[in-house]
Amino acid sequence: MFTGIIEAVGIIEKIEQNGSNIDFTLTCPFTHELKIDQSLAHNGCCLTVVKIDGSQYVVTAINETLEKTNLGHWNTGTVVNLERCMKMDGRLDGHIVQGHVDKTGEVVSIENKDGSYFITIQYEDQGNFVTVPQGSVTVNGISLTVAKSEDSRFSVAIIPYTWEFTNMKHLKPGDKVNLEFDIVGKYIARLIKK
Repeated sequence: MFTGIIEAVGIIEKIEQNGSNIDFTLTCPFTHELKIDQSLAHNGCCLTVVKIDGSQYVVTAINETLEKTNLGHWNTGTVVNLERCMKMDGRLDGHIVQGHVDKTGEVVSIENKDGSYFITIQYEDQGNFVTVPQGSVTVNGISLTVAKSEDSRFSVAIIPYTWEFTNMKHLKPGDKVNLEFDIVGKYIARLIKK
């Protein structure tokens, strides 16, 4: 369980094919605090730490994960948003995030609003996912508030701090982003569909 509040960014140092899986080697500021079998959200995708070697650690993405996320588009040097799992005795600063990416979306536009940024994202939908104005959505692991909501499209406003300390500043139109929709909204959409 996560909150969508990014703790740090990591850098992809090495990518190795391992059958149908991919092993990603990363560095981050808190590698020395990690342990084997720990859950860690990478751009909102929960992956398990399988190896630690000095300042680097390794996670494995299976084929299903690669099909549902933007991980298959990562390259050496890619900057990744990181969040360790939530502590039960801490504050829930973002919203309830499972670390299970629902699908990818595509960045349509990024507007500089004199220091803040307005990002519009579109996604394919068959009525399973919904956003609402002032509701929550997770983009690349970041808990964000929906500023504008349309069918298969939404916009979020990014404050300067989030822009500076996450990988949002590296996005450009056409980029794929990981999306996790609000769990309550998913349950309601499923009930209405029945």
